[in-house]
Amino acid sequence: MIPNLEQKPTQQLSWEQRLLKNAGRPKSALKPEYQELKFTLHRKLLDKINLEALATIDNQRVRAEVRQALIALIDAEPTLLSALEKQQICDEVLDEVFGLGPLEPLLQDPTISDILVNGSKQVYVERKGVLELTSVTFRDDAHLLRIIDKIVSQVGRRVDESNPMVDARLLDGSRVNAIIPPLALDGPVMSIRRFSQDKLMPADLVERKAMTRGMMELLEAAVKARLNIIIIGGTGAGKTTLLNALSFFINPKERIVTIEDAAELQLKQPHVVRLETRPPNLEGHGAVRQRELLINSLRMRPDRIVVGEVRGPEALDMLQAMNTGHDGSLTTIHANSPRDGISRLEVMVSMANSSMQLISIRQQIASAVHLLVQAARFSDGSRRVTNITEVTGMEGEIVTLQDIFVFEKRGLSPEGRVLGRFAATGIRPKFYEKLLAAGIRLRPEIFDEVEEV
Repeated sequence: MIPNLEQKPTQQLSWEQRLLKNAGRPKSALKPEYQELKFTLHRKLLDKINLEALATIDNQRVRAEVRQALIALIDAEPTLLSALEKQQICDEVLDEVFGLGPLEPLLQDPTISDILVNGSKQVYVERKGVLELTSVTFRDDAHLLRIIDKIVSQVGRRVDESNPMVDARLLDGSRVNAIIPPLALDGPVMSIRRFSQDKLMPADLVERKAMTRGMMELLEAAVKARLNIIIIGGTGAGKTTLLNALSFFINPKERIVTIEDAAELQLKQPHVVRLETRPPNLEGHGAVRQRELLINSLRMRPDRIVVGEVRGPEALDMLQAMNTGHDGSLTTIHANSPRDGISRLEVMVSMANSSMQLISIRQQIASAVHLLVQAARFSDGSRRVTNITEVTGMEGEIVTLQDIFVFEKRGLSPEGRVLGRFAATGIRPKFYEKLLAAGIRLRPEIFDEVEEV
């Protein structure tokens, strides 16, 4: 319940209270006069304070002092504002100075997994896999552009007419993609993929029915036995979450090199070297792609290489690394099934070397990749591992696959929840000998289990 702000006009609100207040904000907050006043106060505040000097002071103390200065400016304005409106405008101006403006209340809500900004007047969020429209708006496109520029400049990137698309990240690791006019016809568009500070551990995925305990035991054994694993899925299927969870099983004594376009992996091991690509500069030079980083990483004495996502010619170098002693590598690719994943790998390798014969590409894949893990997001927002598939080798010119676990969708409940079951196929994987050689022995019954969800 929102406290009585009429009696306590200077009370600091929690993020829950601010979200409730924004959802039912005073009608005056939507008027042009209110927005104009907010930006006038913002300009006056920036003229009055020295942000560079304040950067050396504790953040909480800075916000308290700036809040007091802002309250004085509000009181000096010849406008009739209620205590609630004063508190509202004070919070919003502080968000403009210290945060990301109207997005701050959304960023403080841990239940939100995606923030989708479609121009200055439409902002959607995703909660538990379901999209919903919010009441959050920006003053105009210029206001939204300033927020986008503030985000990308923090990681040394830029966005303008000559470079209208950009990938960046927030300080908490959340991934940001922005695209602006002339490519975006209806104004700047920004997508923020949130990452929880409390990473989902393997036990959490089992508890949430993303997979069974037996499936997780098999994946744990595969990681510890240094098998090469590729996680497959569409956008938002939970590939990165699963990759983070599987990395929990890597020996903390190993040296891990991660390679990403926008750094988002958060491995728990102490010996991790994180590499990130670099876009071209204003003259179009200086770009560093994943392929160059992957080639360089081979000279860095890695025990394991983890590539956030393979999407181009670096696939060839990744396969060669897997085939030349860098066992236990992990990566993700976009595909809708294990067989589609193999086909995508073939296409990406041919991008690196168009003269390479298809049979040679398939031999590389069959030799390098041990396990394909398919993740999917369903209509009710749930995310599950739908296939754990072994690459068994070649039969003629075809890469042969066999499912070890599958998820069988059976229908929908009256509430719209996806029903189905996880089922082992009864096949014991060919790599089981490698598990035994690594001193790992699985429960025999996991290859026969069935679990309804």
